[in-house]
Amino acid sequence: MTDALAGVRDHYRATGLTEKLKAALAALGPEDRRLTPEQLAALDQFHTRGLAATAELARLAGITAEMSVLDVGSGIGGPARFLAATYGCRVTGVDLSEPFVEAARYLTARTGQNGQVSFRTASALELPFEEGSFDAVLLQHVAMNIADRPLLYREIRRVLKQGGSFATYDVVLNGGEPHYPVPWARTPATSFLLTAAATGEAIEAAGFRRLAWQDDSEAAKAWIAQLRASGSPPAPNLGTVMGPDFAQLAANLGRNLMEGRLGILTAVFEAASIR
Repeated sequence: MTDALAGVRDHYRATGLTEKLKAALAALGPEDRRLTPEQLAALDQFHTRGLAATAELARLAGITAEMSVLDVGSGIGGPARFLAATYGCRVTGVDLSEPFVEAARYLTARTGQNGQVSFRTASALELPFEEGSFDAVLLQHVAMNIADRPLLYREIRRVLKQGGSFATYDVVLNGGEPHYPVPWARTPATSFLLTAAATGEAIEAAGFRRLAWQDDSEAAKAWIAQLRASGSPPAPNLGTVMGPDFAQLAANLGRNLMEGRLGILTAVFEAASIR
């Protein structure tokens, strides 16, 4: 394992996460009470604009009930559970963090979705699936942690069927170095940001054709402003997952967006020829 990959894994290690989630979710009822993806949204949507961003990305990607969907960097499984509940599709999530995968399985059992949603521990650079296994792949706030973008996008193209959809929603470099720590990296050592233009070029070079492309930086700024105005988020929230310094990480992300250092890119591509 490379030093950078080990650093990313350490950043998301989250020791004892499932037990912390069990304790936090006791406020919503006993263990045998089924939860909905919406009830978990403040806790398991680990990206700017939360559940609204996942819903928009899925709409742009054209997700339907017949699809087999892969969520790369699935975290504790929020987007995967939302997709399955909303569209009726089958969703597989992969994440580098074993505690995240364990927590994702626990939460999926709590929502009663084990038959539709599954999770595996794996690297996005070495996906454990055959060629052409999926109709769609989602990537939300993950690429910032990956130095080898060409390999990342080639792996995604490899596991997609011809004509399949690749939908990405990620933080991009806009103007100037960001302030650290941020939610995906406490130091620059595990942060590998690209501009929106460089991101698009890398994806297209891996065998994709651009279908949708939008700069969601202003929407993200509005979301940050709303969060600031509303005060501390209700519990349980992402602080349960990322620890007591999450407020600082989130505040720095907001500062970076507001200062124009970072932006938010939403894009959908079609799997074309493999070069």
